[in-house]
Amino acid sequence: MKIVILQPLAIDKSYLDSFIKSLTKNGHEVTSYDSLPKDKVEAIERAKNAEILMLVNYPFGKEEIASCPNLKMISVTFTGFDHVDTGECKKRGITVCNAAGYATNSVAELTFGLIIALLRNIPKCNEVVRIGGTRQGLVGNDLSGKTLGIIGTGTIGLRVAEIGNVFGCRLFGYSHSERNEAKKLRLKYVDLNTLLKESDIITIHSPLNDKTKDLLSWEEFKLMKPTALVIQTSRGGTINEEAFADALSTKKIAGGGIDVFVQEPPVFLSNPLLKTPNSVMSPHVAFATKEALVRRAEIAFNNVIGFLNGKIQNKVC
Repeated sequence: MKIVILQPLAIDKSYLDSFIKSLTKNGHEVTSYDSLPKDKVEAIERAKNAEILMLVNYPFGKEEIASCPNLKMISVTFTGFDHVDTGECKKRGITVCNAAGYATNSVAELTFGLIIALLRNIPKCNEVVRIGGTRQGLVGNDLSGKTLGIIGTGTIGLRVAEIGNVFGCRLFGYSHSERNEAKKLRLKYVDLNTLLKESDIITIHSPLNDKTKDLLSWEEFKLMKPTALVIQTSRGGTINEEAFADALSTKKIAGGGIDVFVQEPPVFLSNPLLKTPNSVMSPHVAFATKEALVRRAEIAFNNVIGFLNGKIQNKVC
């Protein structure tokens, strides 16, 4: 099989070489690129002869897929796969697998990093110390005892619940299905409006699809406490950014922690979220730890090996 790794996997060469060897030792031909395609034309040129394609988050749409007549499988080295035209893949009988679960701990940990940064004014405290200031006006709040509302109790949402339980939070959940593991943590499933009205901290961990696009928007922010914090580490688009910016700017809510945006960073400087008070932002790094990136690559290569052996895993299309 001709296997093409379309873009860098962001892991050390020693790991990459080891993963590639697991394929070449069985006679497969692997071509790996150490830079992003500069445009669609270059992406097609790289991928056109591939039978199996590996990519991270590079967009691969109908035109690109149509330009790969031998393509049988795409291994997405990422949890999200909305950048691949799965509809076209279905038409052409192309299997698509993702790297689900690699960043569960990483995303959950950054979620709490953002929460604590807001509760304890950490960015402002850092600034004040560096100019010889004091704690005046920087008294924070405990996380213990707060009501943590978790929207989406999949793998990451469940891990957030586990950590929140250790911190002594009261747990609310809203999800398309209820999990016994969450209930064992004393998480109470409620409707979305109840979660929004009663939670001190609201964190979203839902995939982006037709049902979850703008799941939190103008009307939802009106339901929240003025002291509420909203944390966004899921997918850009699950929260309406204009409504989020308005809620922060007009103090309908007390703070926001934001790692993902509708536009993948660098975010346009005109984005209203960038000018909001009491917000802490990061450039889509929740998944990005050295450990998680190695796990991600390992899952993606195992998906390829499984496909080659007729034992498909993590199939999304």
